[in-house]
Amino acid sequence: MSKTTLLKDADMPATLEIDSTLTDRYQTTVPEPVRRALSLGKRDKIHYMIQPDGVVLMKRKEPLPDTDSVLESFLGFLARDMALHPQHIEALDAKLVHRIRALVGDMSVDLDAALPDDGE
Repeated sequence: MSKTTLLKDADMPATLEIDSTLTDRYQTTVPEPVRRALSLGKRDKIHYMIQPDGVVLMKRKEPLPDTDSVLESFLGFLARDMALHPQHIEALDAKLVHRIRALVGDMSVDLDAALPDDGE
């Protein structure tokens, strides 16, 4: 259950104070006025800023521009797998490195260059 209080001072804009309850599992529901103020939707992330005086500020964490959720999921999978099974990590074989160099030669790639309109 949450409690909402609206404070108004003649020289200040209205401040909305809202309480929520922490469960036994350290979870809480973000009250509806806060979700609305931060434009939060399901699965959105929240960023917290803890100030030295103990005040905690929160805001909606904006997704990184040009992120690819499939690639992020795959990279997350790789990171977890490497952490769980470091014994599977091996150095590249010298023969494979030689073969890769033979295939790409002195090719240089500009990763920031725009792709052609036809996508190739």
